[in-house]
Amino acid sequence: MTFGGYLNKMRGGGTSPPRVGLHEVGWSMLGAFLGIGSCCYLSGRYLEPRDLTLIIASFGASAVLIYAAVKSPLAQPRNLIGGHMFSAVIGVACYQLLGGSWYSAALAVSCAIAVMLLTGTLHPPGGATALLAVTGSAQIHNLGFLYVLVPVGLGAFIMLAIALAVNNLSLSRRYPEWWF
Repeated sequence: MTFGGYLNKMRGGGTSPPRVGLHEVGWSMLGAFLGIGSCCYLSGRYLEPRDLTLIIASFGASAVLIYAAVKSPLAQPRNLIGGHMFSAVIGVACYQLLGGSWYSAALAVSCAIAVMLLTGTLHPPGGATALLAVTGSAQIHNLGFLYVLVPVGLGAFIMLAIALAVNNLSLSRRYPEWWF
């Protein structure tokens, strides 16, 4: 391939997908509000007084997938739960073995991607979950492998429960497309 051919590939060539209607926007907003809101409420009410949290930034990206892109393979329950939990284990292990260095962060994300691909659990927010385990605050680091269960596992399961309830209230939605 020539350099010009290489650059030409970057022009794209497809068309943008159609925009969604207000009905879909409303259901997506409701799901995201209830999912993230539930995690925030439970975190503030029960976990933060015990130096735990239920809120991590990668859940915002998960909300986009499971409440707005419900048919995406990346939004299915196996991907949501497996992607976050595998990535959390890898991130914590990298931090505990290598500390908070740049190469530990890079290794955590790259290994998380590899494991998600190999296990069929690719969930892009999982990369952020692994990265946070390395670059996060002392509160996150002090959790050690508990980080995999709380906030990651518990938060992902709460958001999944909300996604199952809200997405299936709409006659035009079905979630999940598959479980395994």
